[in-house]
Amino acid sequence: MLKKQLFLFSLILVCEALTAQTTPLTDKQKAKLYPHQEIVSRYHNNWTQKHYRQRIALFEKEPLETGDIVFIGNSITEKIKNWDEAFNKPHVRNRGIAGDLTDGVLKRLNEIVYFKPKAVFIMIGINDLFNKHHKEDTGKLKYDKIIPSAAYVGENILNIAKKVHRQSPDTKIYVRTVLPTRRAYLKQDIVVVNTIIKKNEAKGYYQVLDFYSEFVDANGDLFKELTVDGVHLNDKGYEKWINFEKPIMETL
Repeated sequence: MLKKQLFLFSLILVCEALTAQTTPLTDKQKAKLYPHQEIVSRYHNNWTQKHYRQRIALFEKEPLETGDIVFIGNSITEKIKNWDEAFNKPHVRNRGIAGDLTDGVLKRLNEIVYFKPKAVFIMIGINDLFNKHHKEDTGKLKYDKIIPSAAYVGENILNIAKKVHRQSPDTKIYVRTVLPTRRAYLKQDIVVVNTIIKKNEAKGYYQVLDFYSEFVDANGDLFKELTVDGVHLNDKGYEKWINFEKPIMETL
């Protein structure tokens, strides 16, 4: 009897997965899976609020499929439009939003957990730390300096990983440490966030990919030859990224 119940339960799960992959989403489902215009983070700057909505609209038009590999992040992730081509691996999907923060990622995870990805790769947090330090309005950017602390950012990253794990327990979760920068005032905050990420790996629901250690020089800065502006990567930086992660991607 128990074996029969387990078989029926497994069959239901398979049917649900196939349905999620092959059946177009209804308007009601879309409303649940994609945050709409009123749902932006109070931590987003004015430029990001607009761009966030644009990217969400694109995600809604091009939804994930069950079993995809999903890259979650900000502009550093968004810049490479086709990660599947970069890794020569199908079904690698870009869910990067330039300017996004940990709070913004938490608001848009419903789509990701609904489609039960094979794996997610998370890199987020640097914009939170900019927000913590800056108060400016240049016509394009406005930071209100309201992110409370680096610890808040680290905890939000853990919350992202926890939500994926709880709602899609078979998904492999990889949390990338925050990249170093060449902005001195961010150095200590980045170390704090990365310490939280690495310390909590022991809980067992995600694996750390230590990008910080791969990209940091002897002075604690992002290698100059790998960046265009001290924060974002250049072609050489992305080449290093791909080479670093390729062995893991080959196991998926």
